[in-house]
Amino acid sequence: MKATFPHMGNMHICVKALLNELDVDVVLPPPSSKRTMELGVKHSPEFACLPLKLNLGNFLEAHELGADTIIMGGGCGPCRFGYYAYVQKDILSDLGCNYKMIVLEPPEKGPGELLAKIKQATGSNNWWRIWKAMRFAYRKAKIVDEVEMMALKKRPREAVKGATDHWLKQTLAKVDNANLVSELNRAVVETKNQYHSIEEKKDQNVLKIALVGEIFTILEPFSNQDIEKKLGYLGVEVDRSIYLSEWVSEHLLGGLIRGVRPPREARAAACPFLTHFVGGHGQETIGNTILYAQEGYDGVVQVFPFTCMPEIVAESILPAVSNEANIPVTSLVFDEFSGEAGLVTRLEAFVDLLLARQKNRMPHKNMQLKLPDNIPDA
Repeated sequence: MKATFPHMGNMHICVKALLNELDVDVVLPPPSSKRTMELGVKHSPEFACLPLKLNLGNFLEAHELGADTIIMGGGCGPCRFGYYAYVQKDILSDLGCNYKMIVLEPPEKGPGELLAKIKQATGSNNWWRIWKAMRFAYRKAKIVDEVEMMALKKRPREAVKGATDHWLKQTLAKVDNANLVSELNRAVVETKNQYHSIEEKKDQNVLKIALVGEIFTILEPFSNQDIEKKLGYLGVEVDRSIYLSEWVSEHLLGGLIRGVRPPREARAAACPFLTHFVGGHGQETIGNTILYAQEGYDGVVQVFPFTCMPEIVAESILPAVSNEANIPVTSLVFDEFSGEAGLVTRLEAFVDLLLARQKNRMPHKNMQLKLPDNIPDA
């Protein structure tokens, strides 16, 4: 078996670690590029959303490198992600790419279901080895999230443009190349020492903007045209409403491990505006916007792919949330036709608005929302 999987930010680091620990040959597709997009768009339904098209492009490029098995997540509810794998498999079969498809569906009865699925995919590995591999991979996911958060904090403050990106690239390579827990721990220590040596500007006025929206568009820099870097270079400290380790815990481990921003808290905060699950992260988009307002963030940017139903629902509610929570919100929609120049112009305008607002700061509304006694789990 030569397994591949789609790109979503730095997810490849932890997935590759899991499969390598279980002696599975990994065929990593090239980083998503213009060619990836062109391949996916050419063979996808016209109104399929951007993640499906990029995933398909990843699989076609991996097939050229000899991959014969796809491992990817599944889903449930109104979001179309739940049937991505099956649509893609049919398209690939029509193109002569006879992949075996292994779909990791969200567990209904606990993380044991994920263990069983991985055992099915990797053959003769015993349960203990699979569990150790999962722990090692999840540890890498946590470290990746931590260093990305550090980069988001440092980038708008760096004295030399690009110093943080250089540090991040080197750090991620060390994490990726670590094959033992001891090597991983050593990489973490080295990373933090190097991080503190990055020179910062003095008296830098830094805005704080949160990214909310659809997970793939938040995590995959090619899909959002490196929005985190663009904002960082504009003097903005960015935070995401979701990180990779949180998605793994919530989506594949049944919420076993608490993340930085637990989805349950966001869903509870959304209740005054959106009381039920609409698929994807639509409800969390509303709730996290409220939570960021309470934490004193200067603004919120919603990012999502064109035709994404859960985020379209959220987008229609966000103006009311923005008004009630007293926080500026802008929505950015991405597809294969999105242009970089237009994105930069919109980001610069939004940052200018926030800077002007900061100078004439109105007293911040301290929203105290009464949360329901029984918080829904979905």
